This record gives sequence, C-alpha cells and structure tokens, in this order.
Amino acid sequence: MSDAARIGLGMMRIETLSPDEIRELYAGAREAGVTLFDHADIYGGGEHGCERRFGEALRLTPAEREEIVLQSKCGIRPGKHGFDFSAEYIVRRAEESLEALGTEYLDVLMLHRPDTLVEPEEVASAFDQLERAGKVRAFGVSNHTSRQIELLKTSVTQPIEVNQVQFGLGHAALVAQGIAANMEGLKQSADRDGGLLEYARINGITLEAWSPFQRGFFSGSIFEQGGLRDLQTVLGRIAAERGTTPTAIATAWITRHPARMRVVLGTTKVHRVAEAVAGAQIVLTRAEWYELFVSAGYEVP
Repeated sequence: MSDAARIGLGMMRIETLSPDEIRELYAGAREAGVTLFDHADIYGGGEHGCERRFGEALRLTPAEREEIVLQSKCGIRPGKHGFDFSAEYIVRRAEESLEALGTEYLDVLMLHRPDTLVEPEEVASAFDQLERAGKVRAFGVSNHTSRQIELLKTSVTQPIEVNQVQFGLGHAALVAQGIAANMEGLKQSADRDGGLLEYARINGITLEAWSPFQRGFFSGSIFEQGGLRDLQTVLGRIAAERGTTPTAIATAWITRHPARMRVVLGTTKVHRVAEAVAGAQIVLTRAEWYELFVSAGYEVP
C-alpha cells in the first residue's frame, strides 16, 4: 500500500460546498495522490445528500471512475430511528447510493453501526445479491467489535475487508487498553472492543481511522486552543524537528502502527489533505510515538 493510499477523504461535509468547491477539493486530493473517497447514505441530511452532490459535481467518466475507490455505508435509519440490517434495506440503500453517486458499482460497502437486531442470514442475502449483480465489489463494517464481526461471519461468506473505527491521538482507546491491560484502577485498561486491534491484524481486516484529529466523541479538534495543550506542544516540537506540520505528525502517529491503518480525513481543505499525505510518508521513532501517546493523556505503565 503506497503512502498516499493510506489516506482517504471523507465526504461527510461537502453538502454545503458549491460544485466548483467540490471539484477543487477532489482535484486537490487526486493531485496529492488520494484515490479513496468515503461516503455514507446518511451524510447530508439522511437521504444521500453528499453522495448526490459528489456525483453531480464530478460526473466521472468510466475511465476516471476506475482510477478511484468509492466506498459507502448503510444501515443507520435517517431521523434517529435506529438501525436496519435487513436484506431489503441494505440492497435498497446501496442501490440508492449508486444512483446518487452516478456509478454502476461501489468498491466497498460497509455496515455503518452495529444493529443489535441483526440476522446474519439477512446480511448474507443482501451481500450475495449485490455481489452477483456486480453492484458491490467488497464488503466491510464500521464501528463493529470482533465478536459482532464473528456473528456476521456465521452466514456471510464474503471476506469482511474493512472496519472503520474512530481512532487518533484524541481517541486512542483502540491501543490504550492493550498497553495497560489488567491494570486495576486505571481507566484506560477497560476493554471496550474485545481486542479489536489484534483481531483485525490476525484476520487481515484493514482498520480505517475516522475523525483522526477529534478529541473524544466530537469534543473538538486536538489542534484547537483549550484542548490537549501538552499534546499540542509535543506535536509542534516534533513537527519543527521534522520540518513539517502538526497535522502531518498526528497522521504519522496513526500510520506508524504496524496494523497498517488507513486515515479517513473529514476536512474540506486541500492543504490539510496534502499535509496528511506527507505525514503518511514519515516513520516516527518508537520514542516519538510513545511520547505523543503520553502527551495525549494516556498512561504507559
């Protein structure tokens, strides 16, 4: 996987952009080497709003379409009405995404958040229908634990190739728990995901880090004033030593991990995309990696 291939661009915030601004963002990302563009059916008001803006602004030719990876997600019912992993709903929403994006196929379709009412045979039926019709080439999940993936695999025959999860210096539970496993009284030792990081590495599932620069659950950026000041200081110092930017170093912290994660940006700024791509080319030392981890408020026993 090339350095630029480690970076994807999320389309969650493009609904308010003009067609020219969408084209400029897309062109800037492509110039930086980005080929992965991430969507979801609920982005932009819940009814394929951002997918439609993307498709209408770009109107990709078949040749241009083959040069990129388009992935989308479904399973969250718009309007806070829970989740739906029934075969009918998955197939219908995927087909609506294809129409909105103006494409004949998705490279990847993900189940957006776990549906506790999931019937794995329903998911398997949907995946089989979409694969046979050539409408989806690969499948994945988002925000799923290892056991939830195992449950799907009782019926689903296609590989689960991707799991998109929140991860970054402001939300690092994915690695923090394992570093402090079984440390009684230490908050970060709580197991929230059933060993998801190790499970993904063992089973060849690519983890994609969404909101890589957010603190907590949308509590603000790690770069904002009033946020993680110790982390900001260390990011700034290492960036200066490396002749780059804090965004690049925060990206490099994620891509340094041997799980070979991808970073899915939520920015609409071309320069931020270029900085992240530059960061994917930096290999932090172990000392730098752990210093950044501690400065973000985590413990190394």
